[in-house]
Amino acid sequence: MQTENAVEIAKKNDAFRRSGFGIVVTPGVQDLEDLVGMIDEVRRFNDFTEDNDPYGEHDFGTVYWLGEKVFWKISYYDQRLEYGEDPLSLDCRRVLTVMLASEY
Repeated sequence: MQTENAVEIAKKNDAFRRSGFGIVVTPGVQDLEDLVGMIDEVRRFNDFTEDNDPYGEHDFGTVYWLGEKVFWKISYYDQRLEYGEDPLSLDCRRVLTVMLASEY
């Protein structure tokens, strides 16, 4: 069951992911053909289920790009980029990391 906080976090995460800002890619992703197309695929992702999003926060997903399994994950930092900020805090800085599943 999705909590009220999870709904708000999901809205913020969706808006952030769709914006295309704050994206970090790993070396394996950087070497993919059509990196811009793959990032657009992550931005358009909307296949959230109870299996891949058990807390309803829309902070993780998997896409397939040119035969590669690609993970994306949103992490929360404070203004000093120290990990673990409350995702509903006004001081929260989100970072979207995109990596090949094989790099995990």
